[in-house]
Amino acid sequence: MNAWPLLGVALVILGFARRWNPVPVVVVAGILSGLLAGFSPARVLELLGTSFSANRVLLLYVVTLPAIGLLERAGLREHARRWIGQMAGLTLARLLIGYLALRQLLSMLGLTNVAGQAQTVRPLLAPMAEAAARREQGVGDLVPADAHQTMDVRALAAATDNIGLFFGEDVFIALGGVLLIHGFYAQQGITLSPLHIALWALPTALAAFFLHALRVYWFARRRRAGGDSASCDSGDQHGAP
Repeated sequence: MNAWPLLGVALVILGFARRWNPVPVVVVAGILSGLLAGFSPARVLELLGTSFSANRVLLLYVVTLPAIGLLERAGLREHARRWIGQMAGLTLARLLIGYLALRQLLSMLGLTNVAGQAQTVRPLLAPMAEAAARREQGVGDLVPADAHQTMDVRALAAATDNIGLFFGEDVFIALGGVLLIHGFYAQQGITLSPLHIALWALPTALAAFFLHALRVYWFARRRRAGGDSASCDSGDQHGAP
């Protein structure tokens, strides 16, 4: 057995331990392992090109995450809060329920990568939800935000995205889970079309939408009531009538 190609693994470990740029480290390690395995340079380049083409969907994350990081550094979250401040009629419940409906509809059409935790919730939805919640409570930007309440709003925004995606994508007929169910029933001699399976997931998606919408409504109402009581307590302490 030829153990020399394992030097590529050692190079990857060394590069990560020294915090070198991972992209050239992995590429050099792959070329090194291929050459030590006895492949020609042309064969190594062919394997690299084939692997790159087969996993090109990863480019969505490779390109998206740095772009979102640059936008956040340029003040994307602050701009999102400012947008909410200019929309007096957009409450926390309306914002999250509207996003839930949009996320589910797009997932039903197979557009699952249009939104997500990294590209939508963190830079846009979460800060907009925080700003809407603070405005409903009558808390200004100069008042420090409560850490626990802020985390609750962020968690609810993330849950809204997850529920919209999870229960919406099951209605899409080309989803891997739907095709898996179709294949399982076909092995048992039961003929079901993917469209039939997807339609049976529609009532569950609608139930999930209404239940989570009700959860968002009660969450926003509870926070609004807490903000009103806090404002009254603050006014009493300062001698307000």
